[in-house]
Amino acid sequence: MSRVGKAPISMPSGVTVTVKDNVVTVKGAKGVLTQEIDPNISLEVKEGEIELKRANESKDAKSKHGLYRSLINNMIEGVTNGYTRNLELVGVGYKATNQGNILDLALGFSHNIIFEIPSELKVSTETAKGKNPKVILEGIDKQLIGQVAAKIRSLRKPEPYKGKGVRYEGEYIRRKAGKAAGA
Repeated sequence: MSRVGKAPISMPSGVTVTVKDNVVTVKGAKGVLTQEIDPNISLEVKEGEIELKRANESKDAKSKHGLYRSLINNMIEGVTNGYTRNLELVGVGYKATNQGNILDLALGFSHNIIFEIPSELKVSTETAKGKNPKVILEGIDKQLIGQVAAKIRSLRKPEPYKGKGVRYEGEYIRRKAGKAAGA
């Protein structure tokens, strides 16, 4: 039995979970999320808990048991608390500004990069003197936040010599020494 899959999911008050035709809908204070699940996985909603069970012991059903438990748990967490992802821009002249869901990034190229954030997410930027500019992504969909944050990071990945680039807040960049100065 899957260790992750057999653990019940606790449902906080104010969250409703409905299952119809293998589509799970989670409604909460922050919004609504839906996820299609495999027909081999069934959901039982009891008082304040959700249990996932698999129809058979096939390798496919076993592998998806824990996956769907994690996805549904992330959906419940998203509609109750939401998710936040912070990105830092490290480099001289690197800037970030936003107008609504349009993010304008100056990352050392000859032109600014205009990046449109999906409407499901909220973006904000912070610029404080003496600190690196920050881009803050907020939303209820963990997968979407991670995907958008990874796309922004891929515009200028942190390089190992000076550490310049877009990085996640708190991310460790392994540094290289560079050329040896005169032998």
